[in-house]
Amino acid sequence: MPVAFACEPDQGWQQMFITEDSLVESGTIVGTHGLRGDLKVRPLSGDPAPMLSATEVFLRLPDGRLLKVEPLRQSLHKGLVLFRFEGYESLSAVEGLKGCRILLDRELLPELDRDEFYWHQIEGAMVIDNQHGELGHLKSMFTTAAHDTWVVAGKHGEVMIPVVAKFIVAIEIEQKLIRVDLPTGLIDSEA
Repeated sequence: MPVAFACEPDQGWQQMFITEDSLVESGTIVGTHGLRGDLKVRPLSGDPAPMLSATEVFLRLPDGRLLKVEPLRQSLHKGLVLFRFEGYESLSAVEGLKGCRILLDRELLPELDRDEFYWHQIEGAMVIDNQHGELGHLKSMFTTAAHDTWVVAGKHGEVMIPVVAKFIVAIEIEQKLIRVDLPTGLIDSEA
């Protein structure tokens, strides 16, 4: 379904159309950096290359609209991607963008190996543990210095699962199903 989105602020509102199916959520704006409008973006994948090479980026605003912006600069900084967008070159211009999602054209994303996946392919997947059965749906992910961590929401409340090979049994992308074998104590059985 085509969606209208806003263009750069100095051009005013324009109607442009893009199919949302062609966009992939690739990161989240987690803060600002410096005084020139740089934004810190946490990538949703271990490979920030697509963000570093993007010539246009879409922001999902809090009200659901998409805003098309053009990067003036992109760089890596402490595991995050720093962006500066045309027309947003001051701290006051970007302060309200914290929490916005970064979306990229699907065609920018490289082909993956058989055992790799993108966040958009597993987001919302049902997570089933060998001992506890259905844990709930994959809600979000964050990255630590050691590994990624999945947040699953369900009957046991929020369960945080370290994304390490010994806990992940299978990821069935087509079925939106993830099978895990979690160690004792990771899930509060009385929740």
